[in-house]
Amino acid sequence: MADRTVLETGTEYLLGRVEDGVAVLSFNRPESRNALHGDMYEGFERVLPAIAEDSSIGCLVLTGEGGAFCAGGDVKGFAASHGSGAPSRPSPTAAVDNLRRRQAEVSLAIHRMPKLTVAALPGAAAGAGLSIALSCDFRVATEKAVITTAFSKIGASGDFGGSWFLTQLVGPSKAKELYVFSDRISATEAAAMGIVNRVFADAEYEAGWRAFARRIASGPVLA
Repeated sequence: MADRTVLETGTEYLLGRVEDGVAVLSFNRPESRNALHGDMYEGFERVLPAIAEDSSIGCLVLTGEGGAFCAGGDVKGFAASHGSGAPSRPSPTAAVDNLRRRQAEVSLAIHRMPKLTVAALPGAAAGAGLSIALSCDFRVATEKAVITTAFSKIGASGDFGGSWFLTQLVGPSKAKELYVFSDRISATEAAAMGIVNRVFADAEYEAGWRAFARRIASGPVLA
């Protein structure tokens, strides 16, 4: 039986555990395809430093519950709040400052994590969700997973560092194409581009990412 302990994130929307030296954080809003929520940011801010400082942890895996990785920003939630008589929207300066802080709490913190990090994609990763996956050192996916930058579909530019991370993987021209057209890319296509490191058959996905992560955690992590 795996040696398993719970990681306290402070929110039900971000689940955390440690198994055999691998920390696993899982987005947990399956009803919204794991769209981002304010409590998730606070959960990352709370748990990532603890993972970084724990010498018994050799690898961090980020994944999602309910068959999706993360759909990015909660667009439906934004629309509902803006039309429900909610308080007035923050000024552009305040909105940018808030976004910058959230990016630092999540994708920048993952990028700077002293442990090797893996995004395990059980399904769609879109928008900021894709950006967060790109902030990891590796990405592995089930064959049914898809990725999309998505931002151009809602008239927005990329955030959470995705445009920079993607450019490092595929080059500036291809990254611009993926952002401008926001096409849905299959896991196999993403692997051919060098965005995804491993693609597993659906029946082998769970065992596949676990073995990938355990190999990292049991290796020369200091190097």
